[in-house]
Amino acid sequence: MSVFPYYYPEDEEKSVAGLEHAQDMYAIEAAPDHVIVKRFGKSGPLLSRLFASGVEACGVERIPENQRESKNAWNNILMWWSVNTVFDIIPIGVLAQSTFNLSFGNAVATILCFGALGAVATAFVATLGPITGLRTMVITRFSSGYLGCTIYSVLNILTQLGFATMTVIIGGQMLSNVNPGTLPSVVGIIIIGVCSLIPCVVGYNMVHVYERYAWIITLISMLFLWGLGGKAGYDINAQKPLQENTGHALSADVLSFGGIIFGLFTGWAPIAADFNCRLPADTSPMRVFLLTFFGLFIPICFVGILGAALMTITDPAYVAAFRDGSTGGLVAQVLSPLGHIGQFILVLLALSVIANNIPNTYSAGLSMQALGRPFAIIPRFFWVLVAFVAYTVAGVAGREHLSTILSNFLSILSDWTAFFIVIVAEEHFIFRRKDGPLGGYHLDDYDTPSKLPVGVAGILAGCFGVAGAVIGTSQALYTGPLGKMVGAEIGFELAAAFSAITYLPLRALEIRLTGR
Repeated sequence: MSVFPYYYPEDEEKSVAGLEHAQDMYAIEAAPDHVIVKRFGKSGPLLSRLFASGVEACGVERIPENQRESKNAWNNILMWWSVNTVFDIIPIGVLAQSTFNLSFGNAVATILCFGALGAVATAFVATLGPITGLRTMVITRFSSGYLGCTIYSVLNILTQLGFATMTVIIGGQMLSNVNPGTLPSVVGIIIIGVCSLIPCVVGYNMVHVYERYAWIITLISMLFLWGLGGKAGYDINAQKPLQENTGHALSADVLSFGGIIFGLFTGWAPIAADFNCRLPADTSPMRVFLLTFFGLFIPICFVGILGAALMTITDPAYVAAFRDGSTGGLVAQVLSPLGHIGQFILVLLALSVIANNIPNTYSAGLSMQALGRPFAIIPRFFWVLVAFVAYTVAGVAGREHLSTILSNFLSILSDWTAFFIVIVAEEHFIFRRKDGPLGGYHLDDYDTPSKLPVGVAGILAGCFGVAGAVIGTSQALYTGPLGKMVGAEIGFELAAAFSAITYLPLRALEIRLTGR
C-alpha cells in the first residue's frame, strides 16, 4: 500500500481528519487500514478488505506523475478495438436502409466520412489523459469551471446510461434469439448487465485486461457473418429504388444518418481520457491520437458497413427474419446454415456487447463522482452499482422500442458532444498553450474552485450550442426551424458552430476580468 499523505502516526484523529480533507479515493486507497476503518465506521472493514483485494479505490482525483504506468500504451488501440468490434454497432449500420433508405454506396460513404470526423474529435480528447492525469469530466473544469463540470457530468451520466441501455437491450434480444422461446429477453438483459458490472467493480486494470483480448473472438465471429452474408447474396443495388434521388431529399437523409454516425463516435469523447490517464505525462500526444483514432475508426466502420451490407440481402427468408425479429433475427437467419455452430456464434456475438458496455458502466460511475466533492468521497464502485441498476431497469422497460431509441438518442447525443469537444479544444489550443494567456494547465488546482475558471464563458457557450442544436434538430418529437427548412438533422453542426464562435470572445473577457 502506498504512503498516505495525510497519515500522522502519532495522531490518529489528525489522520482521520486528513482523510476527510483529502476528499478523494486515491487518498483512501493509500491510507492505512485502521484509518479507513475509523473514518468509515461500520463500512470501514469491508472497504479495507475490498481495496486490499484489488478493487480500485481511485476515482476522479488526479493521478500523480510518480503513480503513472509506463506500460500498455498499446491499450489505446486494443481497448477501443474491443469496445467497437461488437454486435451492437450492426443495428446502427442497418439504420441507413431501414430508416433513411440510403443505397449501400451512400451508406458506406456516410459512415466513412462522418466517422472520420467523429474519430478525430474523440482521439483529440484522449490525448488529454496522459497530459493531465485527470478523468475527462474533471478536465472540463479548466474551461467551464466547477459548475460547468457538474453540468457536463450530468449530461455524460445520461449519455453513458443511454448507451448502456441500448447495449443491454441488444445483447438481451440476441440471447433470446439463439433458441427462440427458451430465454426471455428480460433475462438476457440482466445477464449482459451483470457480466458488464463485474470488471467495472474491480476497476481500471481489470477493464484493460478484458478489453485487451475481447476483440479477437468477436472479430472471428464478424468474419463468419460477412462470409455467410455473401453466400446468401449481397445485392448492393437493392436499396436504390427506395432511395430519394433528388438532391435535397438525398442530402437530408445523408445529413441525418451522418449525425447518428458522428454521435456514435463522439459518444466516446466524454470518457476518452478515463482509460489512459495513468500513462506517463511525456507519452507522445500524436501516438495516443493515432492509436485512439484507428481503434475507433477501423472497427466501427467495419461493423457498421456490415450492418448496411446485411440489409442488401433480398432473399425473402432474410427479409422476413428482419421484419419479425429486427437485427437479431436477421443475424440469426444469416448464421442458420451453420446449425448449432451458428447458434454458438450467435451467443458469442450477444456476449460481445459486454466489451462495449464496460466503458459505459465504468465511466458513468466516474461522472457521478465528478458531480462534486460529496459524491467524490463515496467509493467509485458504489456509483458503478447505481449505474448498473439504472440501465438494467431502463433496458427491461424499453426493450420493445430499440429502433426509436437508437435513431433519436444518437442524434441528440451528437449535439452536446459536439459543443463539449469544441469548447475543450479551444481552451487547450488557444488559452492553455504554454505561451498563451494562462501558461498551460495548473493541474494542482483541479479541485480548488477558487483557482479554476469561473465558468461563465464555458456555460454560456454551451447554452449557445444548445440553441444551435434546438433550431437545427429534426426529430419525431420536435423539429427546429432550420431543421425544418433543410429537412434534415443538422443539430450537431450548428451546436459546434455556435459554441465555437461564442466561446473565444467570452473566455477572453472572462480571463481579462478574473485572471483565471
